Amino acid sequence: MGGKSLTQSQTIAKLAEAVQLSKKQVKCFLDSLADLAYKEAKNAFTIPGLGKLVLVNRKARIGRNPATGEQIQIPAKRVVKFRVAKAAKEAISGAKKK
Repeated sequence: MGGKSLTQSQTIAKLAEAVQLSKKQVKCFLDSLADLAYKEAKNAFTIPGLGKLVLVNRKARIGRNPATGEQIQIPAKRVVKFRVAKAAKEAISGAKKK
């Protein structure tokens, strides 16, 4: 494969052609979807067929400065993760369904 990933404008153009909407309408939809995901991520936000954005608590831990080898304390924090849907994993990796 080794191809380059699609740019935003290429993605919008392909989606506009697929669903027979204008590029402007598709861009507006994608922007609205992103805004909604940002607002709802704290409650987990599912994009059907792709996956779910979830907020995860990470525990505090001991790390190491790679330059000096010195141990440092890394504080606990909340991070956003994307969990890929099973259907997406199977479609992308070509895993066989049982």
